[in-house]
Amino acid sequence: MSKIPRALLALSLSLAAALVAAPPAEAATRFTPGAPGGGDPYFPDMGNGGYDVAHYDVELKYDPATKAIDATTKIQAVATQNLSRFNLDFLGPLQISAVTVNGRPAEYARTGAQELEITPPWGLWRGAPFQVSVSYAGVPQTVDDDALGISGWIPTSDGGLMLNQPFGAATVYPVNDSPKDKATYTFSITAPEGLTSLANGEPAGTRTKDGWTTARWRMRQPMASELSVIAIGKFTVTDGVTPGGVRNITAIDTALDTASGQDADFQNRTGAVTDWLAATYGRYPFGSTGGIVDDAHVSYALETQGRPVYDRYGRPGRNPSDGLLAHELGHQWFGDSVTPARWSDIWLNEGFATYTEWLYTEHAGGATAQASFDEAYATDAGDDLWKGKVADPGRDHIFDGLVYDRGAMTVHMIRKTIGDDKFFRLVKLWPTINKYGNASTEDFTRFVKRFGDAAQLDALFTKWLYTEGKPAL
Repeated sequence: MSKIPRALLALSLSLAAALVAAPPAEAATRFTPGAPGGGDPYFPDMGNGGYDVAHYDVELKYDPATKAIDATTKIQAVATQNLSRFNLDFLGPLQISAVTVNGRPAEYARTGAQELEITPPWGLWRGAPFQVSVSYAGVPQTVDDDALGISGWIPTSDGGLMLNQPFGAATVYPVNDSPKDKATYTFSITAPEGLTSLANGEPAGTRTKDGWTTARWRMRQPMASELSVIAIGKFTVTDGVTPGGVRNITAIDTALDTASGQDADFQNRTGAVTDWLAATYGRYPFGSTGGIVDDAHVSYALETQGRPVYDRYGRPGRNPSDGLLAHELGHQWFGDSVTPARWSDIWLNEGFATYTEWLYTEHAGGATAQASFDEAYATDAGDDLWKGKVADPGRDHIFDGLVYDRGAMTVHMIRKTIGDDKFFRLVKLWPTINKYGNASTEDFTRFVKRFGDAAQLDALFTKWLYTEGKPAL
């Protein structure tokens, strides 16, 4: 045992005395609660303040017989203020059995619309890393929003599927459910032997014991929670490589894989589109590409990170079209790697993804991007397409045509204004410079003005992004 220097011992004792002598009220003011919302005006309950998440480890066991899960989610985070307590988003009927912070039991309460309020046994200093563990069980909620559709946990004929845009993640695991707080992920999914479990990222091994199979997946690049996915069921899985060298993992529900060669067709076309996009937008941003085709009954496809999901409900013999593949895979650059700072900025996702469809259609010998623009612009001025502002569509309109088609028309007008050479430099530089980050409409318009006359582009943005109605050409 080494001796403590007298000067250090004296300093330690004086500090201890000062802390003991400090009035309780003064000590309490050192720590304050984190905000129970992330500050997005469209979804004020989503997200939380006071910390930044680095990693989620979601361990989940699913029983198709009861549709229930038994799960533990561990979260590694860093405090961004001196925290007396903090919130996670957790929505629905799942029952919590234990909460710990840094391995010690913590007090918790379910409050508000979707808040899990956690009080650690001691305050968390700003800049300090900490770990939260939440254990819970039950049947997760499926959210059916009149304006925004179905999300959350969706039971399927042979398993379950998690689709989270805009707020489904909180129905399956406790989360800081804000696009601004990206994190890496590990998934450990256990299901009865004979079922396949899929998630974002790359496989990290499977283990079968006592009739249950656990599959692990790792997403090593930062991901917004609304882009996470879990799929459990009977799938035909193909693990290959695109001609350009990107790992390509595709899966089709076996009940939908009704024609010979559908699995190879899906993977080959996914690879071809991915490689074309990499040539157009720059290096593919994640460890693998691919996709999941399932019978989800949601009537949409979703750009879940690295592995988009395509609902084939009612279309058992049809794989996604090339245009749909281009749209969802185009999101991997625009929306997934570079994610909007606010939900009002979602045209940066959907406008670019729709324009990617136009570009790929032209590349494949179909209509030119100009012809696609002309067709969209020909829509009658009284149509709903021209109602609202592209850069601020409103909470209930983030998936409306003005975001997709008018967003794509805005991208095309930028191209026409600055010219093809500058435009195709722009669409490579933007996702490269902002890789794995967040960006707003204002960030984008400032960036575009580097490539052309600022006054001319300001007029374009005013007319196409910030003004309601059909713009004059």
